[in-house]
Amino acid sequence: MPRLGVLGWPVAHSRSPAMHSAAFAALGLTGWRYQRLPVPPALFRETTRALGAAGFLGANVTIPHKEAALALADEATEAARQIGAANTLTFGHDGNVHADNTDAPGIIAALGDSPAGARVLVLGAGGSARAAIWALRQAGAAEISVLNRTPGRARALAEEFGARAVIAPVPAEILVNCTALGLAHSSSGDDILKATGMTNDDLDGYLHVVDLVYSDGPTRLVELARAHGAHVVDGLDVLVAQGALSFERWTGVPAPRQVMRRAVAPD
Repeated sequence: MPRLGVLGWPVAHSRSPAMHSAAFAALGLTGWRYQRLPVPPALFRETTRALGAAGFLGANVTIPHKEAALALADEATEAARQIGAANTLTFGHDGNVHADNTDAPGIIAALGDSPAGARVLVLGAGGSARAAIWALRQAGAAEISVLNRTPGRARALAEEFGARAVIAPVPAEILVNCTALGLAHSSSGDDILKATGMTNDDLDGYLHVVDLVYSDGPTRLVELARAHGAHVVDGLDVLVAQGALSFERWTGVPAPRQVMRRAVAPD
């Protein structure tokens, strides 16, 4: 019985199990199972290295483990290496762990419109931000700025990827939230505004807003962006796009993306 899962801390909010389970059912992949795997950072390497022997074929990786996932892998795609983070692990029969990053192409696929020539402001400096910056650079973004609550992390990430670190919001056509702010139901876009020094009026300047966070309904950032007339890509759009690529890697068959999107849509 092939087993899959999602590694994170926290991970109770993840809709990946519902998404993948719906895909298994739609394609008649009986016996396949997908589950949440809550693992604290201190136990991540030990736990993950043991999953293959426990019958797991692969696992997705979410906050805060994406950089650690690449570090423990025996093999990795060139994209994952360049990004410096992985969100998709595959466990071989020989005990090897293969790392890939489907966040990067997932973000571009969910965005829809090409970011070529656009200015982008990325909030955050973790594994998701690394994937977003790499993907946007590969897709031809003209200028990428990085804003993080810890300026030193923003500077280090910007230098590594040829972006620029900023200490306050800057004008751009695309805003991408890669922080965990908004992950908890009680958190919101107001937290993002407070943490970054951005004002509600600042959102007028962004034509596209991508929020990698998702919750039981639209995040506050998504609500605010829609109120300002921006084209919004929510965390569920990105979740499905990257999840479909992971699904195809593990199963070898095309993912039923519409089925997966319906499975994660809020009530």
